[in-house]
Amino acid sequence: MRIPYELLLGWRYTRAGRATRRNGFISFISGVSMLGIALGVAALIIVLSVMNGFQKEVRDRMLGVVSHIEVYGPGGGVLADPQRTLQEATRHPQVVGAAPFVAAQALIARGEDMRGTLVRGIDPALEPQITELAAQLRDTALARLVPGEFGVVLGAELARAMGVREGDPVTLVAPSGQVTPAGIVPRLKQMTVVGTFDSGHFEYDSGLVMMHIEDAQRLFRLEGPTGLRLRLADLHQAREVAAELSSSMSGAVLLRDWTRQNRTWFAAVQLEKRMMFIILTLIVAVAAFNLVSTLVMTVTDKRADIAILRTLGASPGSIMGIFVVQGATVGVVGTLAGLLLGLGVALNIDVIVPALENALGATFLPKDIYLINRMPSEPLAADIVPIAVISLVLAFVATLYPSWRASRVNPAEALRYE
Repeated sequence: MRIPYELLLGWRYTRAGRATRRNGFISFISGVSMLGIALGVAALIIVLSVMNGFQKEVRDRMLGVVSHIEVYGPGGGVLADPQRTLQEATRHPQVVGAAPFVAAQALIARGEDMRGTLVRGIDPALEPQITELAAQLRDTALARLVPGEFGVVLGAELARAMGVREGDPVTLVAPSGQVTPAGIVPRLKQMTVVGTFDSGHFEYDSGLVMMHIEDAQRLFRLEGPTGLRLRLADLHQAREVAAELSSSMSGAVLLRDWTRQNRTWFAAVQLEKRMMFIILTLIVAVAAFNLVSTLVMTVTDKRADIAILRTLGASPGSIMGIFVVQGATVGVVGTLAGLLLGLGVALNIDVIVPALENALGATFLPKDIYLINRMPSEPLAADIVPIAVISLVLAFVATLYPSWRASRVNPAEALRYE
């Protein structure tokens, strides 16, 4: 098969200076452009993969504790008819699990140490249908939650901060007090720690207390559960299912899906991801447009060659094609190198980051500051394909003007002083 001479000459000009020293500087500038494109593409892939992994890791750990959808009573009070609400919710084909719960805030104290907590009253028999965390604790901590014994399961960070372990007593202080002849005094109840849990999500590990739903109703003087927790077959359909249930369920109920419970956090991650994409794309653009200077110098250096090709019958389109091939080759090689480097780092970041931490003696993600303590990564084709396409397009656009200038070289003027 005959290869067009434009491709051969474009490839030869790309390699100019590698065999000889005559055009070494042009070759150096071409290599710098190629390296810049590769590093820009790699940086884009690594950063977006880490952000995707961070979002997925936090979402998975969050959903290990929270439900896909929560159904509340009006004004945060108890549900008017919990059984009917439960039946109406489970009729939806997407709902694969449902459990009642009581949610309230309280203070937990041990000695002089007192901390604010979120108290969740659960049904140990039904809760494992809702979250992965409850399923893991089904036969251990949750099995010890017996109604009437007032046992509690604490987050591991909360238990560590208060210095308590299994079997230790703690005091739970309800927010609303009770009226006595001496005035309003807070309601106190001594509880027994029957277990701890570690969800991997610092916010819940440091502030969540679980107890039996019947004990929670007695403590907070409620006549029934304050809501239902639902698990769906497809968590990504939570918003649509919540809208459908809201229109089909009877009574005054409020529904909130998991995307709305942490809407601010997810919106912030998406905004950061878009801004990082734009900023790092500018790095690729700068590297790609370095090709302009490379090709301009190549055109200036090859004016005599261009003139000879024109006198031999080469058309302006062919001359333009030669330099487009040269610039596109730099863009393609740089993009491919960046893809390999970026994917190599993104897929092995769980090995690279610990090695860097050990070498530098530093911790990049302290557990008490960030929601997770390891660097996650999840390369997605939806990110990688646009990155590669944008890099190639920018490299191609950068070649157009120098290539057009090459096609406009006058052979007589170029050969006058040769």
